Amino acid sequence: MKILLVCPEYPDTFWSFKYALKFIFKKAVNPPLGLLTVAAMLPEEWEKKLVDMNVMTLNDKDLKWADFVFISAISIQKESAQKLITRCKEAGVKIVAGGPLFTTKYEEFDGVTHFVLNEAEITLPLFLEDLRNGCAKYIYTSDQWADLKETPIPSWDLVNMKKYATMNIQYSRGCPFNCEFCDITLLYGRIPRTKSKDQVVAELESLYLQGWRGGVFLVDDNFIGNKRKLKKEILPAIAKWMGWRKYVFSFATQTSIDLSDDEELMQLMVEAGFDTVFVGIETPNEESLAECNKFQNKNRDLIACVKKIQRFGLQVQGGFIVGFDNDTPSIFQRQISFIQKSGIVTAMVGLLNAPAGTRLYHRLKKENRLLKAISGDNTDCSINFIPKMDYQILIDGYKKILSTIYSPRCYYERVKEFLKEYKPLQKRIFQFRLKYFGTLLKSILLLGIIGKERFYYWKLIFWSLLRHPRLFPLAVTFAIYGFNFRKTFGNYIEIRSNKKLRLP
Repeated sequence: MKILLVCPEYPDTFWSFKYALKFIFKKAVNPPLGLLTVAAMLPEEWEKKLVDMNVMTLNDKDLKWADFVFISAISIQKESAQKLITRCKEAGVKIVAGGPLFTTKYEEFDGVTHFVLNEAEITLPLFLEDLRNGCAKYIYTSDQWADLKETPIPSWDLVNMKKYATMNIQYSRGCPFNCEFCDITLLYGRIPRTKSKDQVVAELESLYLQGWRGGVFLVDDNFIGNKRKLKKEILPAIAKWMGWRKYVFSFATQTSIDLSDDEELMQLMVEAGFDTVFVGIETPNEESLAECNKFQNKNRDLIACVKKIQRFGLQVQGGFIVGFDNDTPSIFQRQISFIQKSGIVTAMVGLLNAPAGTRLYHRLKKENRLLKAISGDNTDCSINFIPKMDYQILIDGYKKILSTIYSPRCYYERVKEFLKEYKPLQKRIFQFRLKYFGTLLKSILLLGIIGKERFYYWKLIFWSLLRHPRLFPLAVTFAIYGFNFRKTFGNYIEIRSNKKLRLP
């Protein structure tokens, strides 16, 4: 068999970092980990090629070469996935589709030869066995949860690492919480399933042996779902490996806010090489937190929690949402104030949406408030239900948040607020590379000379050089991030927010 694994394109979104990547001469943030893991599950004797459409072009000769095209995608890739399926049909090549997009919406896609849904560790072997026996079915599903101890090391040899800003691995699936708007528990359950410490170290070693040096994102939806195992086994093993390999990686992941309650855990994460965590904060409004079942965020000083995590040496990136039923027009200024006071530099503020199958989706459907399928991008000024707040007030307020927090004045103030308190554990040895100099020169040209933010840019540059020289590379990075977010959100506000709400 000749298998072509294809990752559809991502549109320009908050996390695509489209404009920032140009500063560091990269094509995409992360490689398609799901497809690389599936590739490792296929028979060793099969020929395999990977085409990530975010970093390279899919050629007709690739489709002619393949016996099967394997496609994996998430909801935001839906449009590209549809076009890819059409192209494969026209080329006469068979299609195998899986991943979150197809698991929740497979009936919306015509032309797919086989759907291999849910978790591949369970359904892919069934498909391969039937394929071998000449009786492969149209759809494979399962209501069982996979044992991650059976998950192989991804096939990193299929990817050109030079095209990506960071690499990624997975340690766990599932989240112990049950937020109303989130589909993670629907896809992966509430009991966190984890890999062993030997698996995690083996995956890190595989990245190292492929020549990777730099950032590694642990894609877990809640890395700290099993705190005991992390503290007793995983983090000590990572720290030991990192010491042996001279701290060649830095780690980022996603956690819940209760990380701030466990000082031992934060210390172990920092010692293991973690420097960034994404936290779903959502809203400072207690009523809205109760509405969406975000009880882990209730009855606590969220700003104090954020600052505590950052003082331990972990940069907090935050997720925020507006559009809850309990939100009033005052929420927009409250969100702005919270973000500015917290010093959260990377603040993803989105409109509430209801993914298919979630408790929010079923509630809104019962209330006859659903409008359409979600775009998969909760920062593109789209909403898939009728909000309690007046729609235009909601959209205008949302635009006000974005235009304020990413204005040069507010954004650079927030960067300084963060850098004043951030004290990273410095174990990695900085190695100068020529591309870093190129990135600095590009930032000077685009931000410091011709950019609208040049006054704030130079103020931050000189402040960091004089006061916090160790954090100078991070200051430049944040300046580039700010440019990226202004460009991204500027496009959203200009192009997409004029769409009218279609009532059912």
